[in-house]
Parts: sequence; C-alpha cells; structure tokens
Amino acid sequence: MRNTLATIYQSIEILSKEKGIDPQIVLDAVKDAMLVAARKHYRTEEDLVAEMDESSGAISIYAVKRVAEPVVDPVHEISLEEARRLDPAAEIGATVRIPKNTEALGRISAQTAKQVILQKVREAERETIYSVYSGRVGELVNCTVKRFEGPDIIVDLGKTEARLPKKEQSKLESFSIGDRVRCVIKSVDKTGKNAGVTVSRAAPEFVVRLFEQEVPEIYDGTVVIKACAREAGERTKIAVWSRDRDVDSVGACVGMKGMRVQSIIRELRGEKIDIIQYSDDPVVFATNALSPAKITRVAIIDPVEKHMEVIVDDTQLSLAIGKKGQNVRLAAKLLGWRIDIKSEEEKRQEIESQMAALVVPGAPVSVLLDFGLPEELVEALVRAGVATVEKLGSMTPEELQEIPGIGAETVEAIQAAVISYYGQFEVALEPENAEAQPAQTAAQEFEQAEEAPEPDGLEPLTENLAESDSSSLEFDSSEIESDTMEGRDRTE
Repeated sequence: MRNTLATIYQSIEILSKEKGIDPQIVLDAVKDAMLVAARKHYRTEEDLVAEMDESSGAISIYAVKRVAEPVVDPVHEISLEEARRLDPAAEIGATVRIPKNTEALGRISAQTAKQVILQKVREAERETIYSVYSGRVGELVNCTVKRFEGPDIIVDLGKTEARLPKKEQSKLESFSIGDRVRCVIKSVDKTGKNAGVTVSRAAPEFVVRLFEQEVPEIYDGTVVIKACAREAGERTKIAVWSRDRDVDSVGACVGMKGMRVQSIIRELRGEKIDIIQYSDDPVVFATNALSPAKITRVAIIDPVEKHMEVIVDDTQLSLAIGKKGQNVRLAAKLLGWRIDIKSEEEKRQEIESQMAALVVPGAPVSVLLDFGLPEELVEALVRAGVATVEKLGSMTPEELQEIPGIGAETVEAIQAAVISYYGQFEVALEPENAEAQPAQTAAQEFEQAEEAPEPDGLEPLTENLAESDSSSLEFDSSEIESDTMEGRDRTE
C-alpha cells in the first residue's frame, strides 16, 4: 500500500512540476476523472463524490443521498431504515454516503478517466500560463526556436511554449531550430484554436521596445515615442518627442554616426526606419510624416472625421505617395488621419471642374413664369429634369407629352411661353434697324432725284445762260494758277 501511495503521489508531483501547476489541481483532476468514469459505468444520476485515502492512496466513490420519510425521489433520497443500516446515527434530513465498487469500472472507464485527467491538466496549464503572461503583453522576450508547424514557428519561452505565426514574421527573416530570437508578446488566450502565448516580430510594438532598449533617453522618459507605423520587412515610421528642449529627440534616436538606429536595423534584417519629429499641429505633423517628399500645403477638410488634403508639386507626387502607396499609407497610420494627396495640376483641374459645375448653362425654366406659364407646369418640368429654357425649346411635342401632368393643350401653352421668351430678343434688335433706316431712305431719294425730269423753271434759265454775253463767263487764267499755287503751299 505504501508503494502504491508513493507511486500515486510521486506521479502527481512529477506531472505538476512538468506542467508548472499546483499539485492539488492535478489531484482534483484525478478525482473528477474517477467520478466521470463511475457515472458513465453505473449510468446513474446520483450525486457522487470521490475521496482519496491518505493512508493507502486509494480513491473511493460514494453516492450521497438525503434521509427522508416517505421517499419521494429514490435517486436522491433514502429511507430512514436503509440509512440506519449504513449509519446507525442517521436521522431524517441528514445525508448518508453509499460506497460504490470502483473495481468494476473496467478498462473503458479507466480510459475515460485518463482522457478527463489530461483535459483537466491542460485546462489548468492554460489557466496558469494565462495568469503568468497576460500581464506581460507587449513585453520584449528572448526565445529559442524549438520546432516548425507548417508556416508557424514554435518557440520556447522557458516555462512554456509560444507560437510565432506566419503573419507575425518579417519576410526578410528566416530561422533554424535552436536560433535565439527576440520577440514581443502579442496576445495570450485561454481558449480557442491558438490557445496559449502568441509572439510577434512584425508588430510596431517590437520596434518600440527595441528603441527603448537602445536609446537611454527613451528608457528614462526624456524622449517619448508618440506613434509608430510599420510594414514589416519594408519600412517603419516612428514619431518621437522630447520633454527637454535641450535634447534633440530625432538625434537621440539616431545616435552618434547612426550607431543606435543601425543596431535596430540590423535586428530587423535591414528594414528601413524613418524617425520623425512629432507635433501637436496635424499640419506640421503631416508635413514631417510625408518626408522625404516636400509638401506645398496641407488643408484640413474635416477635423472631426480627421480628414486632410495634401498638395505637393508635380515632381514630388510619386515621392510623396511612395512605392505602391507605402509612404502615404504609413503616414496616415502614424497620424491616424485620412490623407488625400494631390499634385498642383490635379488640384487646379479639380477647382476648374468645380467652378464649371457651379455655372448652369442657359436660362432657368422659371423665367417662363413672366411669360404666362403656370407655376405648376414649371414645377412639373423641373421634376422631369428640364431645368433650362434651351432644353425645353429643343424638345418635341411628343417628348413633352411624356412628362406626367402635360397634355396637348399644355404643350401649346409651353410653346407660346417659349416663343414669347425668345420674342423679347427680336424686339430688342428693332431700334438698331430703325437707326439704319433714315440713311437708306436718303440714298433712295437721291437716286430718285437723279432719275426725275428737270422742272419747267430750269429751261428758261438755261436759255438765258446760253444767250448771255460770253465775256462775262471768261476767267483770268493767271488768277486761277496763283490761287492754285497758294492752295498747294498751304497744303504742304
């Protein structure tokens, strides 16, 4: 018996140390397993309890029943007479324990007990791991590569194993069994498919912890890491801010001749790191975050929804966007803002299109109210999408009658109003034609005057001139020439 007792307790102690759990938890798991096996073997719903004899190490199973007169529920109650056979001091209302034969459980029941024990131990182990590591999420830990399970890597943390999934690995890295690696604890789960500890080398927190180790100013709180955005294996942007005006936050992270940041880059297998000066002003912060591109201006579109628009020179657009949009995507993650980035030419075309959209071509159809068109017809035309007089004038009567509320008589009223509208422009041109009319009439009168016969009064005048003395019609040629020369001199 002593050997049996020693063997049972020794097995429990070994299992407890191996799994890192309390021995009492293992002992309770053994008792629960025996109860499940007994209930399955006897096929009963009785209340069962298990006890271990400390002297022999044997586990006994008992059915617990309440003494009652008369017995209403035989499964949970026992008569006073039967109870006193087991315990002479039994009274009504007390409970008695009826021993069950454990030797009759058999091999199947033992197998069931074994499965229950393993399940209970696993649950206890998960609970212990959760209580130890749940408060260490985000902590940097040293691991050893233990084995590979498909694309995932199982690493050894010392007290337990952890999983390094494929999505939490950098594409620049590859490991072998036995390699020592540094990871950050990503999450700890008690249940589910991936119960246990999950570590990561692709999370932004991993870079933050590396900077905390390499930069003393960050460790003592002089320099603060405000934000970090990362695409593992390609680029990381980290925003830092100094509490001390005399300490350059960016220079402290870079180190003398770049020694500090180069150490982190080597740990990340050559991943690029942009160290950015943090600012409370989102405009200044965005300008810094989009470096190395030079920003022309930044406009806040919606401060509540955190939406901004960034304008860059045409030559800086591709640099600001980055390879496959990486630069602007990381900047948006770093700021926590939605960023729309545009070139100067794109912004100019956008403004021109907006200005053009504000100008509605043609006169609104509402002007026909002044030309006798009823208001209900105007509303019907607007609902149908006929917003201008020009569009209305280009429509056929058949097209007008397809509009709800417009019939043949209504079409005539619409046409009359449109004609009246365009008629005002013809009337406006009439004064210009009237000014040209007098000149035309004078020309016609002159032509008519040439074609008309000479009046009778001219014939005697002509005859008198012919009969007059020719001497009176002669002119001195010298006088004519002198007058002509004087005119030329004045002209010159």
